[in-house]
Amino acid sequence: MPSRRTVLTAASSFALPPMSAHQDMPHLPWSRQAVIYQVNVRQYSAEGTLAAVQADLPRLKELGVDILWLMPVQPIGKLNRKGTLGSYYSISDYTAVNPEFGSLADAKAFVAAAHGHGFKVILDWVANHTAWGHSWATTHKDWFKLNAKGEVYAVTFNEGQPSEEHWDDVIALNYQSEALRDEMVDAMKFWVRETGLDGFRCDVASLVPTDFWVRARKELDAIKPMFMLAESDAVDLHTSGAFDMTYSWDLVDQVFKKIGKGEAGAPLLRDWLAKQPAGYPAHAYRMRFTSNHDFNSWHGTDAELYGDAYQALAVLTFTLPGMPLIYNGQESRLDKRLAFFEKDAIAWKRYELAGFYQQLIAFKHQHPALAAGQYGAPVTLLQAPADVVAFERRLGTDAVRVAVNLSSKEQAWQGHTLAPWGWHLS
Repeated sequence: MPSRRTVLTAASSFALPPMSAHQDMPHLPWSRQAVIYQVNVRQYSAEGTLAAVQADLPRLKELGVDILWLMPVQPIGKLNRKGTLGSYYSISDYTAVNPEFGSLADAKAFVAAAHGHGFKVILDWVANHTAWGHSWATTHKDWFKLNAKGEVYAVTFNEGQPSEEHWDDVIALNYQSEALRDEMVDAMKFWVRETGLDGFRCDVASLVPTDFWVRARKELDAIKPMFMLAESDAVDLHTSGAFDMTYSWDLVDQVFKKIGKGEAGAPLLRDWLAKQPAGYPAHAYRMRFTSNHDFNSWHGTDAELYGDAYQALAVLTFTLPGMPLIYNGQESRLDKRLAFFEKDAIAWKRYELAGFYQQLIAFKHQHPALAAGQYGAPVTLLQAPADVVAFERRLGTDAVRVAVNLSSKEQAWQGHTLAPWGWHLS
């Protein structure tokens, strides 16, 4: 990390504050100051296997991340497949492993090795839909949404409207079926029992009834306490107790992208901080990110989306309330959109930003004030020049101050010179 961009002041270790009675949804202790890292197994290496990712665990340990999120590893449907290899999210068998990635034994070995290095592992779970070729489409047609002719059909949004959209490679499940619910929960339990998973990232979670997730969470927790991430920003997924964390699309879509395009700057972020969306309980973890598999493949690379502002925005994902996400390859300044349905391995090169992320991760770990949910401190804005966002997060004797220059001009703040798109952490 260039010294001109930041000052990191080491902190002493502080005990996490005890939970109080009003904090009605405790989260696992290992999640509270964690950093999550998303693994796209197919594109992670030339081999594209779980074994290849496993071989790289020592490097990820050195990087400092805590939670490894595996994209779906199950077999991909062939009927109506997109591209040559198809979408991870078109699953044809919930309790098997895609031969492209390895075997169930490889999955078990990966989780065991990850645990040996101190990581937690969560698996992407696709409960809303299956591949056309899933056996259920033949044996349990009533478990699917059917059209007027009584036939399964592609997942469809805004049906009958000009904006109608289709996911042609998948068919939607119908959660009015109790038998389907039983089978889906059993499939999730299979992975926990067989591999020792620590949780799930649940795809398009809002398209599945919340009461299903509440049941699944309860039954999974009975086997092993889970960490649950929803691909959603729905408040009820928190208030129901089904999920620990949801996506903070609001920050990246409403603020980061506009700053990256030069359409806005520090005033927009200050305004966003002052107008947090209503309804989220104090215990809600929000996932802060600049990229993920969808953003990289469909929206653009970090350079395309944010230009010179990228690292400054990444600093904010680590210092604002919530849990930061790193998408595989960002530590090597991933400079291409990874193909979604074809083989397109990451070019790792020199791990140019590894030091940058290592320092941010260490800073996150050192400061209880930066913990997520009810465990961390709120944001208090500080006086700063118009183009600088400065804030403090204070928890007991632990206080963190952050100043980020969201402009292409040098700025001064409290005796510190902030380079264009620079920052100061103390």
